[in-house]
Amino acid sequence: MHVFPQLRKLEHKYKNELAVIGVHSAKFTSEQNTDNLRKAVLRYELEHPVINDGQFTVWKQYSGRAWPTLIFIDPQGKIIGKHEGEITFEDFDSVIAQMVEEFEGKGILDRTPLDHRPKAPLSATGRPGSADGRMEEGGKSALAFPGKVLADEATDRLFISDSNHNRIIISTLDGEVRQVIGSGEAGFDNGDFRTASFDHPQGMALDGDVLYVADTENHAIRRVDLACGKVETVAGTGRQARGFGKGGEASSTDLSSPWDLALHDGTLYIAMAGNHQLWSLDLEAKRVRPYAGNGREAPVDGPLLSASLDQPSGITTDGKVLYFADSEASAIRTADLSDSGRVGTIVGQDLFVFGDVDGTGDAVRLQHPIGIHYHDGVLYVADTYNNKIKRVFPQTRSVLTMLGTGEPGYLDDEANQALFHEPGDVSVAAGKLYVADTNNHAIRVAGLDTGEVGTLELRGV
Repeated sequence: MHVFPQLRKLEHKYKNELAVIGVHSAKFTSEQNTDNLRKAVLRYELEHPVINDGQFTVWKQYSGRAWPTLIFIDPQGKIIGKHEGEITFEDFDSVIAQMVEEFEGKGILDRTPLDHRPKAPLSATGRPGSADGRMEEGGKSALAFPGKVLADEATDRLFISDSNHNRIIISTLDGEVRQVIGSGEAGFDNGDFRTASFDHPQGMALDGDVLYVADTENHAIRRVDLACGKVETVAGTGRQARGFGKGGEASSTDLSSPWDLALHDGTLYIAMAGNHQLWSLDLEAKRVRPYAGNGREAPVDGPLLSASLDQPSGITTDGKVLYFADSEASAIRTADLSDSGRVGTIVGQDLFVFGDVDGTGDAVRLQHPIGIHYHDGVLYVADTYNNKIKRVFPQTRSVLTMLGTGEPGYLDDEANQALFHEPGDVSVAAGKLYVADTNNHAIRVAGLDTGEVGTLELRGV
């Protein structure tokens, strides 16, 4: 997921020199579905064609071994290079610039525009339209792929990361919009709520009248002063970190795709998906550093900085321990709130062990969970690729489905009949569970006791 922003920038910069073709060789079962892939293309705002390589045919032909793998092909159709793993925009840009210079010098660079892009996104029926889920039903939606949600009962506020609109929406718990933060244009500007800009923001943490935001594609942590109406940057430079980093002064340290936040005792803990680690930001000292994970992608328990993580994308705490959704391992894991602590695993087995099985301990199977929230002894988990919300009981390592059938869709109904589509986050307040139902462009609401699912109507945005 982290190479997509670089590809978008390169396509725009080299629009007459570079042709990009995406090949989607899916690891997870849910990702093999073409309609799910189509929604991912829309969510990541890809403009190039994407092949659904569901049977790994292209993968095998090009000897794929890792996600992502980049194959470089010259204007005459010859493979001239291969890169496995993540790559920064700067490195990518340098390679493409050298290729353009070389092939132009040889007289073989063809700048004829490729007219492969549709005039408007196509719906599943093939008709042009707004293209997706609830957005397709009504022609437009107040939200576009909302990634995270944070409910605060004490102040009757609901914070929504309206990720593809590049903004934060604040409403009451029943949907009356109070404030919109961000211009709506992707950018990295500080300022007041109208002029400040974000780039696909995700997780949030609240500290009184201060909201911290994981500004994912800006590789930064933003501080929103809700009383003064100002946005500033407290960590990150806007550049993606190379490697795993050593930390340092927050304002001058590069981060890598921060995805979610949890606040405890003056420290902001960051699920740093891009380099498979948890980081900590000391808000008083204004310093940031790796907290857990050695940067290698693997589900290995052990001392905090010796353990290995797998794209952590959700994080929460009970004040005693951090709980995080280790998405690529389809696992729910823990990290102690002490530098001498350890990383452990509640449920989840390995990078290639996933499914949809409730139960206890090693028998449990999840599929790429992204969101997690602790409430009253229970972890509520957005089991994203299973299109379900599950309850995880840390003490017994048991897991039960709370909401959803497992089928993707949109339906308000009883708990075991309601339909979701790749929910990205959950948050509890006032006896209700709020769900960022990402592919349905909606916030869904369920009673903790009744399980009855409805859709929040946002009024005034």
